[in-house]
Amino acid sequence: MTDQTQFTAPRGASWWRRNQIAITPWLFLAPGVLFFVVYVLLPVFQSFNISLYDWDGLGTAEYVGMQNYEELYYDDAFYTSLRNNVLWLLLYLLAIPAGLAIALFLNQTVTGIRLYKSLFFFPFVISQVVVGLVFSWFYDPTFGLLNVMLGWFGMGPINVLGDEKYVTYGIIAAGLWPQTAYCMILYLTGLNAVDPEQIEAGRLDNAKGLRMLWHIILPQLRPATFIAFVVTIIGALRSFDLISIMTNGGPFGESRVLSFYMFEVALSEYGFRMGYGAAIAVVLFLIMLCFIAYFLWSMYREERGH
Repeated sequence: MTDQTQFTAPRGASWWRRNQIAITPWLFLAPGVLFFVVYVLLPVFQSFNISLYDWDGLGTAEYVGMQNYEELYYDDAFYTSLRNNVLWLLLYLLAIPAGLAIALFLNQTVTGIRLYKSLFFFPFVISQVVVGLVFSWFYDPTFGLLNVMLGWFGMGPINVLGDEKYVTYGIIAAGLWPQTAYCMILYLTGLNAVDPEQIEAGRLDNAKGLRMLWHIILPQLRPATFIAFVVTIIGALRSFDLISIMTNGGPFGESRVLSFYMFEVALSEYGFRMGYGAAIAVVLFLIMLCFIAYFLWSMYREERGH
């Protein structure tokens, strides 16, 4: 029998003494909630509001209703950015199986495993700016290592970042390097929590290789997989820094994504069109909201099932 001690305030105690156990958690949550409301929720609603105006950020804002969204509908640069975002979404998800494969390798007991872990962990700790510069040098058509290796096979130089057919794929490849490292860390943490008794039971049932991975290990890695999917999709949708460092949206705007196009329109060469930039931000937010809502619903449904 377990003793359960409950706090009972003495008679005549103050309101705080009577309710402090119920209120204390909310006091700890209050600063985080306040920051979330001020720096996340309010800017979201402000963006919706600004998207209904023609405004340069300094002068008088002119109400134009849905005109900014109508202009988006006929904007070819917007569709190019949207197409590139879809490419980022699809190809960025390769970081998840790649991170899992590396984590499974690093979870083994082999000679020099600490060195391997350091090498694979390295991309996660360096800045995206450094990643962009490294891959810009790697792709350089005159002295880049990529074209040096292509020369070994008698192939001509390829200007990856200067060719509109290859540029988006080249930047995505650069982004996959640190993103794979992040997924690897998530899966390494998840593998530490895998139940060894289930592994032994699987071995007794002759489960090996892919059967062991599919039926025993992966079900226990669902929390890590869920986080990896959420973070990877959000990372793909808000990709900005690599594009800014490596191509600045070029060539001919072919490497733009929605976040970069929003920056260009609102704060760059297009005349500080804050309303139009806010409309792009709203579209990007709604796309991201659909994915987040889906993942939250999946998590809620899974919790109810348990």
